[in-house]
Amino acid sequence: MEEQFRERVEKALDNIRPYLEADGGNVKVVELTSDMILRLELTGTCSSCPMSTMTLKAGVEEAIKRDIPEIIKVEAVNVALA
Repeated sequence: MEEQFRERVEKALDNIRPYLEADGGNVKVVELTSDMILRLELTGTCSSCPMSTMTLKAGVEEAIKRDIPEIIKVEAVNVALA
């Protein structure tokens, strides 16, 4: 991942991490693909929470896309979508 995007992604994630950590979870960057899809790993309780898909879409993806509009999609590598 280009350094400019890594810094921007981490900054955007830092804005929502306190909410994830409050519930015992977190998120880790796996990769940013060449077609601007950000892949994340949900960790802690987020990896097994039944609401993690909603958290990813409504919380994480919105925060990322608001701060970094170049990213077109956010995916979790370890969440089975319902």
